[in-house]
Amino acid sequence: MKIRTGFGYDVHQLREGLPFWLGGVQIPHTHGALGHSDADVLIHVICDALLGAANLRDIGFHFPDTDPQYKGIDSKRLLAEVVRLLEERGYAISNIDSTVCLEAPKVNPHIPAMQETLAAVLRIPTEDISIKATTTEKLGFVGRREGVAAYASVLITKS
Repeated sequence: MKIRTGFGYDVHQLREGLPFWLGGVQIPHTHGALGHSDADVLIHVICDALLGAANLRDIGFHFPDTDPQYKGIDSKRLLAEVVRLLEERGYAISNIDSTVCLEAPKVNPHIPAMQETLAAVLRIPTEDISIKATTTEKLGFVGRREGVAAYASVLITKS
C-alpha cells in the first residue's frame, strides 16, 4: 500500500455584504470571503492538500480564476472534481485534518454541519474529517478581521 500526505493553505479577504461559505455551509455573518468562486477557504485548502498528495499540482492549475466558468462556482463542485481525479488514479482518502483561522463569526457551532457536508462530497465518514477553529489573538490580517485563513493536511492511500 502506498501512503501519501498533502498540505494546503489559503487565505481570502473578508468584505461586508458577501455571503460567507465555509466547509460547504453558509454561515450567517456581516462579512463574507472575496474570491472568484464562492471563496470557501476551507474547501480550497482541502482541494489543494488532496491535489498535492496525489502530485496533481494545485487548485489554481485545475480551476483558474481567469476562467469564467468558475466565476461564483460552488466550491463543493470543485471538491467533487478533485475527488474524481484522485479516484481515477486509484487513490482513496484516509483522513483530513484542518484548521480555520478567523476572529468572527464563531466556527465551532457549525463544525458538525461542515463535516456532514464535506463527508457527502468526499464520500468518507465524518469521523475522518477534523475541523478545528482558532483566532490569531487579534494579530495580523486575521486578527484585524480583514481576512480568513485555513490549513489542511490529508492522508491518501493507493492499494
